[in-house]
Amino acid sequence: MLSFFRRKKPQTPADAAKPGSAQEHYSVEELAAAFPNTDEGETVAEPVTEPAPPASAMEPVPAEIIAAALEVEPTATVAAAEPVETTPAAPAPAGKPGWRERLRGSGFARSFSGLFSRHPRLDDDLLDEIETALITADVGVTATSQLIEDLRRRMKAREFADANALLAALRGDLLAMLAPVAQPLQIDTQAKPFVLLTVGVNGVGKTTTIGKLAKRFKDENRPLMLAAGDTFRAAAVAQLQAWGDRNGVPVVAQGQNADAASVAFDALQAAKARGTQVLIADTAGRLHTQQGLMAELGKIKRVLQKLDASAPHEVLMVIDGTTGQNALSQLRQFHAAVGVTGLVVTKLDGTAKGGVVFALAREFGIPIRYAGIGERPEDLRVFDAEAFVDALLPENLGA
Repeated sequence: MLSFFRRKKPQTPADAAKPGSAQEHYSVEELAAAFPNTDEGETVAEPVTEPAPPASAMEPVPAEIIAAALEVEPTATVAAAEPVETTPAAPAPAGKPGWRERLRGSGFARSFSGLFSRHPRLDDDLLDEIETALITADVGVTATSQLIEDLRRRMKAREFADANALLAALRGDLLAMLAPVAQPLQIDTQAKPFVLLTVGVNGVGKTTTIGKLAKRFKDENRPLMLAAGDTFRAAAVAQLQAWGDRNGVPVVAQGQNADAASVAFDALQAAKARGTQVLIADTAGRLHTQQGLMAELGKIKRVLQKLDASAPHEVLMVIDGTTGQNALSQLRQFHAAVGVTGLVVTKLDGTAKGGVVFALAREFGIPIRYAGIGERPEDLRVFDAEAFVDALLPENLGA
């Protein structure tokens, strides 16, 4: 036993600082060898050891695991965030003030904020700044080029006395671009019922838009019915039924993963039997690049036409205002598949730049029926070209 301790020689301070020095604790194996069990009839099993992993491969144990093992709270914890109740913002005021309030933070308005005050001189530099601002705001290269060339031609013809006159001319050109497409939806009372089919890509707000339209038509005392044709997205049917219950509107549904064309067919039959004036049919969101899913929209249209050759009377495409120039590709594909007859541009009150509305109007000329400038049903507004341009480019900009 004494020979064991003799092997552990005193060490210098330099040696003691090295790993494995005598200052370390003796291992279980060393103690077992020094103090063997001498009881008669007993054998001591040699300890089985596994090679320890290198120090570089060992990772620190998280505090949460240590705390769980010790049944104590971890030393550093992150306080759980308390749920915050959020309520939709108050509806925007009526008329132009409401549009200004909700669109003043758009990319278009920010791009032009202070532009004319920074460049008060009427020259090519001002036109270059306007061109950059228009492209940045998603107006698009083609529409921007058309606007800038018109302003340049008129400036060379000395039609503008100063930059304020050029600003007024830009407002006029933007308004002229939107005025032809600012056409409210007209319900044909001769159609029994008037079938409104909503389409669009995923996440643009189709179901929510249908709920807001149902509120609008209900306030106009129009008998209507909803068809829960979005049978793919989880809870989409329940969401539309909730809108129906809220507004006192019947909803025809078949549940999750049902055939959307079958839902539309049953809804049209029920609407005819009840003498309903308006039928709004929801559809599942799909990417415009998915040709198989796009073909399903054509199937829904053909099935509706078996009961009414003129149905659907309105194909309303919902477009997210934050999408940007990709909205042009979306509309091009949906228009080829089902023949879009009207647009709803949503989420203009958020991070939308707003300029894509001008690009859509110039390239397609499809009527813009509604614009979403808030979360409440009252914030789905009939599209007003003058109020829209005024909100993006007010008359006193740069004053």
